Amino acid sequence: MAGYDFDLFTLGAGSGGVAASRRAGASGAKVAICEEGRVGGTCVLRGCVPKKLLVYAAHYRYDFEDAAGYGWTVNGPALDWKKLQAVKAKELDRLTGIYGRLLRDAGVTLVEGRGRVVDAHTVEVAGKRYTAERILVATGGRPYLPEVTGIEHALTSEQALELPTLPRRVAVVGGGYIGVEFAGIFAALGAKVTMLIRGDTVLRGFDNDIRAALTQEMRKKGVDIRPETFVQDIEKREDGTLSLLTRMGETLEVDAVLYSTGRVPNTQGLGLEEAGVKLNERGAVVVDAQSRSSVESIYAVGDVTDRLNLTPVAIAEGRAMVETLYRNNPVTMDHENVPSAVFSQPPVGTVGLTEREAMERYGKVDVYVSSFRPMKHTLTGRDERSMMKVVVERGTERVLGFHMVGADAPEIIQGLAVALKCGVTKKQLDATVGIHPTAAEEFVTLRDKRPDPSESATMLELGREVVATPPGDTRK
Repeated sequence: MAGYDFDLFTLGAGSGGVAASRRAGASGAKVAICEEGRVGGTCVLRGCVPKKLLVYAAHYRYDFEDAAGYGWTVNGPALDWKKLQAVKAKELDRLTGIYGRLLRDAGVTLVEGRGRVVDAHTVEVAGKRYTAERILVATGGRPYLPEVTGIEHALTSEQALELPTLPRRVAVVGGGYIGVEFAGIFAALGAKVTMLIRGDTVLRGFDNDIRAALTQEMRKKGVDIRPETFVQDIEKREDGTLSLLTRMGETLEVDAVLYSTGRVPNTQGLGLEEAGVKLNERGAVVVDAQSRSSVESIYAVGDVTDRLNLTPVAIAEGRAMVETLYRNNPVTMDHENVPSAVFSQPPVGTVGLTEREAMERYGKVDVYVSSFRPMKHTLTGRDERSMMKVVVERGTERVLGFHMVGADAPEIIQGLAVALKCGVTKKQLDATVGIHPTAAEEFVTLRDKRPDPSESATMLELGREVVATPPGDTRK
């Protein structure tokens, strides 16, 4: 480290930055990390954690309703929104404190303020310059707002988490995972929710059966999904009501409008391009398999690279970098078959290839799909169905993808992700004894293949967008 203040200087104290910094510090490196806000980043403060807490809170609405089917009498449950926000804030404070302690225990120096890269070995924070042998950029992403007249009246997902009062009528613009999660939260908490999406169904990029099944279940829970709808402008009335005008000339009056139209890498004003770091057309740091940028001494992990924007991926990328650079243990992060979840209501869990991706990559595939009413709802009377799907390479019987919509889907898919990583085959699934009675056992009892798309009236030809008929009506 001759001539440098630090071995490693990290910009951004979110999940990826903290994981890499504390691991490097624990390995004996002299490390500093800068953060202009609170330690914890998007996941802890503005994303995964507070959102999941609200999902839990929202789901109690259905639990109270379902309890009656099991003989319970629940009189007049009511939500105290301010109390919910207060206990959520307390938990985030606790987690921020834990992150800070982890850094201190690893000997990492925390520098408060926004960092800017000056050159290949220099970072400036609050007017002071620090030198380092290596620099790590882990500044994450931020919500994207399109250029729409009146967009200043819209909320981002980060602002929606901090609302002082619960709106009665909400418009959600965008049908990605953030949109469907917040639509589910607001609807369950009692708001009238209208979702405006560009395509013909939600979750573009996910397996088509997942998209169809979730769209159906969201509508059952009262979410008004309006496909192929574009907002032209937003006006705010004197009484605070927001009026949305669509390109088709329709108007929608709401108390709040949430734009969930994606996120972009947070690289503005960091001095990266001036320092020679190559960015792509979306502003993401271009890196190689070892997370190294176009400047040899500058690395980047997490959402700022726009590779696979998931918190555990950012952590794994950071740890792989540290293992390689500071522990003499070369590790390359494997971005294949990473499981993910959407905490919609009901939730989604998925790992591996979608049916379309599998067909494009491997040609002929065998598809097993099951749709059924969960055992819980045989007594509650709720009209909710779960959908499970397995995509298998024809000939080898190697499983290429697991997909699920339904209660506990993320928990179930996490275990199946291990099997997929190990190269599980359909024969091995068939040989596995299920746990009865559970929903998860369905994955090891699927026997009947779905007909090829060319032979089935329930699907459109490969290359078009969405399955014509939601799965399950003629199956279990």
